[in-house]
Amino acid sequence: MGERVPSGEGLRATLFPLDGPLRFLLLSSFLIPLGSFMVLPFMSVFLHERLGMGLGAVGVVLAVASLVQFSGGIVGGALADRIGLRRTMLWALIIRTAGFVGLLLALRWPPLAVGALVLTCCGAALYLPANKAYLVHGVDDERRPAFLAAGNAALNAGMAVGPLVAGPFVLSSPGWLFVSVTALFVLVTAGHARLPAARVGESGGEAGGQPAGQGLLAGVAALPFAANALAFYLYFHFQHFLAVYAVERATSTFYSLVLLLCFTLVIVVQPLASGLIRRMPYATALTVGFTGLAAGLAVLAIGTRPALLAGGALITLGDIVLFLKNDLEALHRSPRSDAVVFGQQRLAAGLGACASGVLGGQVYGLTEQAGNTGWFWLLAAAQCVLLPLLLLALRERPARHPTPMMTTMKEH
Repeated sequence: MGERVPSGEGLRATLFPLDGPLRFLLLSSFLIPLGSFMVLPFMSVFLHERLGMGLGAVGVVLAVASLVQFSGGIVGGALADRIGLRRTMLWALIIRTAGFVGLLLALRWPPLAVGALVLTCCGAALYLPANKAYLVHGVDDERRPAFLAAGNAALNAGMAVGPLVAGPFVLSSPGWLFVSVTALFVLVTAGHARLPAARVGESGGEAGGQPAGQGLLAGVAALPFAANALAFYLYFHFQHFLAVYAVERATSTFYSLVLLLCFTLVIVVQPLASGLIRRMPYATALTVGFTGLAAGLAVLAIGTRPALLAGGALITLGDIVLFLKNDLEALHRSPRSDAVVFGQQRLAAGLGACASGVLGGQVYGLTEQAGNTGWFWLLAAAQCVLLPLLLLALRERPARHPTPMMTTMKEH
């Protein structure tokens, strides 16, 4: 039995001492989204106002880019299984750096912007499964939640800081902004080239000990995959549509404050709660997580500023439990390598986010026409109660390990 990890002291004892490569990887988990979110959140404004694209075309471009960035993770996991974690991360960063160079060149030749944006999303899709697998390789089962949570915290910190740094320069000085982000990615890529190669899959094509011909979805853990898709489908109602809802009732500045609160909760709470989430039975975690989403979405329907803050907080607490526990359970149940499992979970996230955009957009439009968009959030909350019942049909055979508390590492 491992020590509890809810306190700050216990968390530090779990994470440290960290060797140099893992320290660099956690730093990169902050710097990469920092650079990306200095650009990507403003792409709709940049494409529309700077490059003159119509809003309909902008919406299609962003939808395709999002789908590539999420669902392409399954290719990233398979590639890491074939050529190794470090080499996959390195190629992913090279591709992503090329994408930011393309955005810089698009200032002179605008049509290049679309391909450059998709290229950056391809790099992101390839990078994340290998990054997470490298981070937890060699870490026993009891410490893995803390390492994953620390990586998520670094990721969210970069996502929170990036827009604050870049906001004043996106339209006034985009050239210097793209140059700065490109330079940052060049440095991070160079650092990855110096990471040790003695990691899973760095020699030959036997990463995870799986036959090279296995399909991308072979060995998928059906319940965590479906639960992850459903969690992202419900969460992205909040992610996709809160902006238009909140700005109508408050201001864009207040909307930014809501997002900052959500990022801060992930950064602070998830690492501290990682041990508790690990020990929590899967059924309990699903119940807690979907209940948090349901409560938060229902509170948003009130529409006041306090309700926006409270709803965002409840939704974030729900997804803190769901997203981490689904990854841990998928690792626990699947016979595939860590990178492949993370890629499969990213595919589930992409399918859920895409479905949320398509179906949620239609429902939001109907409630807007009816003159009461509060009903959109109540309908989403009702789905948080009803749809998880479908997961009961996906109960599968017991996990490969006798209990989730065991510390035996997955053999690669």
